[in-house]
Amino acid sequence: MKYMEKQIDIGDSFIDFITSFTDRRGERKYVEKINKMIGYRNKSIEVDFNDVLSYSEDLANVMIVDAKHAIPLAERKLFDHIAEIDPDYQLEVNKVHVRLVNVPRSIQLRKIRSDDINKLISVEGILVRATPVKERVVRIWLQHIPPGCGEEFEWPADGEELQETIEMPAMCPKCGKPGQFKWIKEKSEIVDWQKVVIQEKPEEIPAGQLPRQLEAILEDDLVDSARPGDRIKMVGVLEIKEDSPIKRGIRSVFDFHMKVNSVEISQKVLDEVMISKEDEEKIKDLAKDPWIKERIISSISPSIYGHYEIKEAVALALFGGVPKVMQDGTRIRGDIHLLIIGDPGTAKSQTLQFAARVAPRSVYTTGKGSTAAGLTAAVVREKNTGDYYLEAGALVLADGGIAVIDEIDKMRDEDRVAIHEAMEQQTVSIAKAGIVAKLNARATIIAAGNPKLGRYISERSISDNINLQPTILSRFDLIFILIDKPSDNDKLLADYILNVHRGQGLEGFIDIDMLKKYIAYARKYVTPVVSDEAKELIQSFFVEMRKKSSESPDSPILITPRQLEALIRMSEAYAKMSLRNVVTRDDAERAINIMRIFLENVGLDVESGKMDIDTIMTGKPKSARDKMTAVLEIINDISSMEECAKLSKIEREAEKRSLDRDSVHKVVQDMKKSGLIYESKPDCYKTV
Repeated sequence: MKYMEKQIDIGDSFIDFITSFTDRRGERKYVEKINKMIGYRNKSIEVDFNDVLSYSEDLANVMIVDAKHAIPLAERKLFDHIAEIDPDYQLEVNKVHVRLVNVPRSIQLRKIRSDDINKLISVEGILVRATPVKERVVRIWLQHIPPGCGEEFEWPADGEELQETIEMPAMCPKCGKPGQFKWIKEKSEIVDWQKVVIQEKPEEIPAGQLPRQLEAILEDDLVDSARPGDRIKMVGVLEIKEDSPIKRGIRSVFDFHMKVNSVEISQKVLDEVMISKEDEEKIKDLAKDPWIKERIISSISPSIYGHYEIKEAVALALFGGVPKVMQDGTRIRGDIHLLIIGDPGTAKSQTLQFAARVAPRSVYTTGKGSTAAGLTAAVVREKNTGDYYLEAGALVLADGGIAVIDEIDKMRDEDRVAIHEAMEQQTVSIAKAGIVAKLNARATIIAAGNPKLGRYISERSISDNINLQPTILSRFDLIFILIDKPSDNDKLLADYILNVHRGQGLEGFIDIDMLKKYIAYARKYVTPVVSDEAKELIQSFFVEMRKKSSESPDSPILITPRQLEALIRMSEAYAKMSLRNVVTRDDAERAINIMRIFLENVGLDVESGKMDIDTIMTGKPKSARDKMTAVLEIINDISSMEECAKLSKIEREAEKRSLDRDSVHKVVQDMKKSGLIYESKPDCYKTV
């Protein structure tokens, strides 16, 4: 069959399909869609490829194999059909698009090959880059400059569109003579154009391989339909990318790119994990076990001995709470952020890697190999055109999942600051090179680091032990410290490790694939609501802790509303573990228990021996702040009478206020470092 005959068949067949196809309810859904197009003056109609396939296999095959010609022909026929129904439509809209969805030829980015060129394919991935919207000339009007005939004509003359590069005619189609041609801009037809880059999903990249990327071109009403960080499904025609016209001596190696026909944004989180009916039944059977929470917690890093509280915290982070959007648009995060600080050799990295493997959607990164731009977003310049475009970072790619950051203490301060916004507001804002953007980063952060002096010193506060600013510490819902201490359990520890190395002792745990599906199911379908009795318990715990803080003026603050929100999130996570849509009293009790463990171990003022949340929130407990205030007053009093306050005089005055010399010396050094005082002479200080 000749191509022209095929062309006529395509156009007529497509119009027959549009006008006569009926769905299961017997309704002509595409006739309704066309009426909406006419009413709202829309440019595009979305066509389900399965409908085309059920109507005519020949039409479906041509649209796959010869998409480059078949789809434009169908679009022209559809435009004529709409113009017949409503002649005024063509006065406002000059072109219509047929957007095909649910195309069965879904190909992984790393499996695209030369056989797929010029065919309609579907790919899935994450949009990582996008250029600003530009304009592409589709058809131009030219004038044959005198001494030519001076006539104006449209180019290309055969009704085709111009490609990426404009090729001028060799002869004037009006007079048939060569010459120079002038471009008449105001008569030319232009279309919106945008280049994007789609990348493989992090969970699909094989170990040790670079993620594959594919350039794609969005045109007309598809531009800006997705932004960096979005998980998308694109349908389009795969083409060879020609950056410049082919001439003698040019390289014969080319890249692919895709001319996009339709874009679907995956709004559903956790679509990556396929859960069959059989899996769903197994998940529901597991949830019936009254000890399911204990089984899940034990199945986190089963090859690691002990550390039950940390495994419990990892389980809470994996399940997460319920995100909420208030009536005023305020978003309250449901993600539970976890920080593990521990001595070397306490299996922190192994726990984190397990969390990354079992999470339905995750990105694993280490502090030393991560920059602020790599974690959040970057504005990058393209080599060929010099244009700037936006590139999504790890936290944006982990949107809706888990970002695991190992060795967080090794990150530079300026890079660590970048994750502040992502942790609480769960967005990433960027303003560089004229690009101002806000991207979603709704990710749980599980981080681990080493103490700054090698091993954790129990006699020092957490801020003295960790190379992290209080602004970051305060954003973690749970912080746990792993101290490697010889104990009576060492024989059991050695026995457990030896059995694991012999391939024994790992029976009875939930299989990692099943656990992954269980977590995905819970995160997707279970949205617990706090019951009245759970609410009362959490409320009374919070009020009681706050009451202790107000017993006397010297009492430190034990708990803040930030910890109250964390308690709610953890209660919801416990309910999710049992696949319950109601948070019970037991869930609230467990959340309070793990919060108490965290506050007693981490939120402790080592000098006074009292719990003080400011140890985490500000880096300085109340006792340290009181000392600092007293020493500042002494320095002010002495320097007001003398040129500056000598250290010996400061110490004598401090002794009268019951402050020992060592702590005064430390406070003076700390204030000097933070810039509150300066040394005007050796051992003589003044306030700034």
